[in-house]
Amino acid sequence: MPIYEYRCPACDRAFELLVRSRTVPRCPACGTADIERLLSLPAIKSETTHDLAMRAARRRDKALGQERVAAQAEYERNHD
Repeated sequence: MPIYEYRCPACDRAFELLVRSRTVPRCPACGTADIERLLSLPAIKSETTHDLAMRAARRRDKALGQERVAAQAEYERNHD
């Protein structure tokens, strides 16, 4: 049961659908069956892309941690 990406020309909405056999896909917004299937980009996973994603996640987590510390300090200053 693959997931396909579609675009509805009637309401110009892009969406994904899980398509089972003998199922006619329809636009969830307007209900039309006149939709076009889009080409999806493949997900590529390698050691390099994994390392890049992990570094980006660490940077994001560090920034969020610093924001939480600053927010907590601000809260303590204003509520003592």
